[in-house]
Amino acid sequence: MDDQILLNKRYRLSEPIGRGGMAMVFLGQDLMLERDIAVKLLRSQYAKDPAFRERFRQEAKAAANLSHPNLVTIYDFGYDQQRLYIVMEYVPGDDLNSIIHEKGRLSIKEGLELGIKACKGIGYAHRAGLVHCDVKPHNFLVTADHQLKVTDFGIARALASINPDEQSEVVWGSPQYFSPEQASGEAPSPSSDVYSLGVVLYLMFTGQLPFIGKTSSELARLHRNANPIPPRELNPFISAELEEVILKVLAKEPSARYRTADQLGRVLQMILDQTKANNSQNINSIVTPQTPKPQAASTPNPPIAPVSPNLSPATQPPLVKNSSLQPDPLPASAGIDWTSVTLALLAVASWGGLIPFFIWVYHNIF
Repeated sequence: MDDQILLNKRYRLSEPIGRGGMAMVFLGQDLMLERDIAVKLLRSQYAKDPAFRERFRQEAKAAANLSHPNLVTIYDFGYDQQRLYIVMEYVPGDDLNSIIHEKGRLSIKEGLELGIKACKGIGYAHRAGLVHCDVKPHNFLVTADHQLKVTDFGIARALASINPDEQSEVVWGSPQYFSPEQASGEAPSPSSDVYSLGVVLYLMFTGQLPFIGKTSSELARLHRNANPIPPRELNPFISAELEEVILKVLAKEPSARYRTADQLGRVLQMILDQTKANNSQNINSIVTPQTPKPQAASTPNPPIAPVSPNLSPATQPPLVKNSSLQPDPLPASAGIDWTSVTLALLAVASWGGLIPFFIWVYHNIF
């Protein structure tokens, strides 16, 4: 596309940054506000069809009424040079699908954090009365600081306009991610988005889709009838609790899943909190060595009698703990101080040698 092309003399388009079946997304610049933008341009073959043009307008209108940190913001909608376009917030980064393919699969912590943010954005849309109907990792934009924004409400349905008994011959959505009821042409509901979120969670943590088919009809059949491989068989790091949640949201019956993305998000948050707590305990047990607890101040235990080396273990006297009895004193024969005995004998001998001298003095004087 010509780099100089302008839409309504305000939005300059540059290189394409995304492609879809109905539209292309370009990086652009708002010349009036001097900021980067993303411009979604309806393909020319659909721009001439009144039905597609109305659907495109409905997408812009639906998304423009939503304002949430985890949803891409819509700025403008217009028509120029036979082109219908939507001007939206530019989110620098990659889509989640590209990130998964680059890494193979995500860590439990990273996957839970991104899944919770996706649930918050889609849950807000559910509270606003919209079903996204095209939940897939391609529509999750992830920034460098791991913020996530949901985009592309191109086939979103207003809950007020959905007849629970409706049946459509045209199936909207992506075959790898749509719910069993969408695959059957039945009316979608918020739990349909929850199912698609379950497919995304399965892909994030295992690195593969729960159902793989060569055609859209084969994928639709698998979503309706087949059971996925338990995710822990593909990734042993998945906890039993997380596996249970993933399999629950992949249930065939909508009533067996969580009703809204908000409910799923709260459950994922509890699992994330528990995961962080377990990791913290493991780190503390490795970094901080266990030290013995100091003994409380109390009456010290009495000394323990020495054990004679001549006694066998079977004849050793039993040790008495916490006894107030003092051990019997050792007999005198238990040990002799030969140094003291020697000094005493020398003293006696010395005094004995002076006796004759005292007798001689006595006779000569008296």
